[in-house]
Amino acid sequence: MAINSEVQEDEHTMNNQEIMQKKKEPSSSSSSSMLKSNKRVPNKGNGLDMDKYSWIQTLQEVNNHLNVGLKGQPCVIDGDFFQSVKLDESFWTLEDSKEIFITLSKQNQRDWWKYLVKGEPEIDTQKCEPKTSRFVDLDAETRLAVEKMRFDQRQKAMGLLTSEETKNQEMMKMFTLQQKW
Repeated sequence: MAINSEVQEDEHTMNNQEIMQKKKEPSSSSSSSMLKSNKRVPNKGNGLDMDKYSWIQTLQEVNNHLNVGLKGQPCVIDGDFFQSVKLDESFWTLEDSKEIFITLSKQNQRDWWKYLVKGEPEIDTQKCEPKTSRFVDLDAETRLAVEKMRFDQRQKAMGLLTSEETKNQEMMKMFTLQQKW
């Protein structure tokens, strides 16, 4: 997951009360992405665009708590994450001295996160669109499942039995042989 936060000059001059009020007001862009169930449609990166930052995710990347801000200024992000991350595989970079990009490696790399920080609006994870993966990037269990699906597709295309059909046929043969004894 990547988090992008850009600090703008006008935010430096706001007092704390103005900042808190701004956080409570829904942004016009985020209200248009609301669904009937109060879940929001994810952005193109399968995350959400917030007032002061945006976040994106893949199935592999998005810790338990993050605190981001400028010294002497209110935090841009401060809260507990949806799920845990692998700290030793996470990192951050500073771009053009004004944008922080944080990449967090998810512990559970099979699920989409509903939100980045607890208390944020949820996204509709059913609308997330995974990037295509390279076969070599998949874990062993997933590679095995993909190979089985490929085998079954080839067998069907040639008019032959799939792996499940072959297994069922062999079980029937065993059952028939046992009945003869």
